[in-house]
Amino acid sequence: MTPSLSRGEPTLPRGEQALVELGRLLRDGGYAFVTPTPETHRRVNMRPGAAARAATLRDVFGWSRPFARDLLPPEMLRLLDGAGALDEEGGGSGLLKSRVRFSTLGPGLYAHSAYPTVEADAVFFGPDTYRFVRFLAGVLAMRPARGTNCLVDIGCGSGAGGIAAASCLPVPPRRLILADISAKALSFARVNAALNGVEAEAAESDVLGGVGEDAVPDIVVANPPYLVDPAHRLYRDGGGALGFDLSLRILRETLDRQAATAPGGLLILYTGVAIVAGGKDPFRAAAERLLHEPGRRVRWSYGEIDPDVFGEELENPVYAEAERIAAIGLVVESLG
Repeated sequence: MTPSLSRGEPTLPRGEQALVELGRLLRDGGYAFVTPTPETHRRVNMRPGAAARAATLRDVFGWSRPFARDLLPPEMLRLLDGAGALDEEGGGSGLLKSRVRFSTLGPGLYAHSAYPTVEADAVFFGPDTYRFVRFLAGVLAMRPARGTNCLVDIGCGSGAGGIAAASCLPVPPRRLILADISAKALSFARVNAALNGVEAEAAESDVLGGVGEDAVPDIVVANPPYLVDPAHRLYRDGGGALGFDLSLRILRETLDRQAATAPGGLLILYTGVAIVAGGKDPFRAAAERLLHEPGRRVRWSYGEIDPDVFGEELENPVYAEAERIAAIGLVVESLG
């Protein structure tokens, strides 16, 4: 586990600190960008002339378009280069391209991977992130006002979920742990915690395996990958025949950990499920079996947040029996 990142003195590697400073420059200049789905991004960038050359900071750091060196202020170029996030566009055009994007979500600004997110360890940010954070805010608004010992964001990616959840609590958690299996995700999470003035710890962890036994997770939040991805990209591939194996594992490990260490603990899980022929929800059926195991004492709720997401994925043969992919929210309170 890395040292805490404090509001006043973030202990970050030089490249990560450069991204924090770049983000501050953008924010101070009034930068704002809401990141759409990759398919929307592709369509917008395919418009005549749209992707040929960036004309604004939003083109560079939002739409991931190539840009001429003189478009950016020298300080931004220096920071982008110092972060190892500056590439030369191919084809001898002389243009440059940022390997990082910045997205706004509420009052926050978040760094993440540039479009297209084709690398195996790309760190994704998009409409699921916005839905996830809105879901978290709604659930936490109903929670009785009390102190929180430890909030863990499993599979944190950019860290947006955990950072936003911590800000929703009337009193900040004593510990905020941003956990992910991906080193690149943890790098962005550290950047985003510092950029948004939030104290956090970053933990390399496969679900809760790398979160120390000293952490008593009162609240666990998670927005895991839930698609079947032939390229097995970390941010997309949820494992199993329909992509929900990781979500189910998060449920099981959190139930076991909270039952042992944190009675009254809360799990807020945002994920997706392929609704199959006849309108059946196989993830709900599997989750119910876990929740009803002998000895489990929980209170839970389950519902669809969006009935139809990533419809283009239904062209993948593995979804031949699926009618749609739904975004769902599962909230579980451990009763000890």
